[in-house]
Amino acid sequence: MAVAQADVDRLESLQGFKKVVAPFDGVVTARDTDIGALINAGSNGTARELFSVADIHKMRIYVKVPQRLTGNIHRGLTAELRLPQYPGKVFTARATTTSHSVNTSSRTLLVELEADNPDGLLQPGTYVEAQLNLPNDPNTVLIPSSAILFRQHGLEAAAVGDDNKVTLKKISLGRNRGVQVEVTNGLTPSDRIVDSPPDSLGSGDVVRVASHPAPGKPPNESETEARAD
Repeated sequence: MAVAQADVDRLESLQGFKKVVAPFDGVVTARDTDIGALINAGSNGTARELFSVADIHKMRIYVKVPQRLTGNIHRGLTAELRLPQYPGKVFTARATTTSHSVNTSSRTLLVELEADNPDGLLQPGTYVEAQLNLPNDPNTVLIPSSAILFRQHGLEAAAVGDDNKVTLKKISLGRNRGVQVEVTNGLTPSDRIVDSPPDSLGSGDVVRVASHPAPGKPPNESETEARAD
């Protein structure tokens, strides 16, 4: 009777596997089986995935941050998320943790963000554009991207002194903000910079600062940002 009862218990346990309960409340994002399909119990040592379930109440977002910016990453840092399917809509996320290691091939730090998703608009596997709200350095100078000179000695900017003479200064760049870039070394906030300098401009050239054109009036030859004499 004990042997028979043990066999009954085994069969009842197998019957219990007919009902699969998810370990958390979520949605089925992938299905690898259908009604009527034969499901192996795993007696041959192989496992088969039936469903993929995701909890979308909170979403995790993974961002790779360049090494030179990792010093500003900390827990609680806020970020703005933008998705191509929701133009003009901004989602808010916060940094929860990092990989604490820089990838040797890409030189990036993997940062994990977390965002509330009460409406279910953020979907698993979605590509997002993340903008981290990094603290600004008060000593950082912002200049137009068009003011950068790419010369044989590296990146330079043309600064105009009090005598209206040009001095080419070697600069180091920080973050790229699109139309503007951060200069971390080489310039001071009081420097006057030539925007869109010609390739022929060099140190010692004398320039005169042109006045800005009136609204609606196109600039002429004498109304450029800086003109060499």
